[in-house]
Amino acid sequence: MDVDQRRDQLWSLLGELPDRTRPLTAKPMRVWETPTYRVEHLVLDLNGIEPVPAYFTRPRDASGALPTVLYHHASGPYEIGKQELLAGRPALADPPYAEALAEQGVQALCIDAWGWGERRGRTESSLAKWMLWKGSTLWGMMVFDAVRAIDYLISRPDVDPNRVATLGLSMGSTMAWWTAALDPRIAVTVDICCLTDFEALVARWGLDGHGLYYYVPGLLKFFSTADINRLIAPRPHLSLNGNHDPLTPPEGLSRIDRTLQDVYTSFGAENAWKCFRSDTGHFETQAMREEIVAWLNTWL
Repeated sequence: MDVDQRRDQLWSLLGELPDRTRPLTAKPMRVWETPTYRVEHLVLDLNGIEPVPAYFTRPRDASGALPTVLYHHASGPYEIGKQELLAGRPALADPPYAEALAEQGVQALCIDAWGWGERRGRTESSLAKWMLWKGSTLWGMMVFDAVRAIDYLISRPDVDPNRVATLGLSMGSTMAWWTAALDPRIAVTVDICCLTDFEALVARWGLDGHGLYYYVPGLLKFFSTADINRLIAPRPHLSLNGNHDPLTPPEGLSRIDRTLQDVYTSFGAENAWKCFRSDTGHFETQAMREEIVAWLNTWL
């Protein structure tokens, strides 16, 4: 199969999904400013089933179309959701990403995933069961919203459609590399603390470390983690992980790294893949943050 066929195959495993051609709408709720950036609180219609609250941040006094990050929040407390973009969380380095990106002249969008933030109130388990009954999957619906968020971004005149990146920690990390694999409009990918090799996770029997959202029926029959991530190549991809992170077994990370080094070399793009590892756990270090800022400055 070629790359497009493999993407179609990956999409097919996510179950029945809404119509991607239906028009998008965005309802502004309120706008405010911080010393560094401006915030738009939006409610997006991405899926035709339920509204999707979002924050869009833009550096103050900016003009023209800017590079933009589609930021994915982590799981953790369901109350946080998109607020992570503005306020961070203990597992992230300082400052929060809205401020850090604005300081680099980059704007950002973060949506509440199904069951998080302003979309909370139903358990992850009940959402997953409901979607399975309907022939879909929770992860599929989450990925669908993320891809539709890209549709929204490139519809905005203040977004440079050729300079859209994706970034996240933990659950947001997994969403970052899935979204980039499925949508070639993503120019740059950064994932933090969750490039998990599926087979290594099974070998350690660490499946309960990841939420129910993570599991897609039939996935392992057709895709490894490296197989999904090779769909990103040769676009720039930075992965940052802790060697003592139980959610990302180090032997599996080494396997993915070797595979992607070969893939990027085959494209003549050796410098566009980097696996940055620290002797730490499941959190972003300040050294990781410096790597991320440098990567975005180089590639975005």
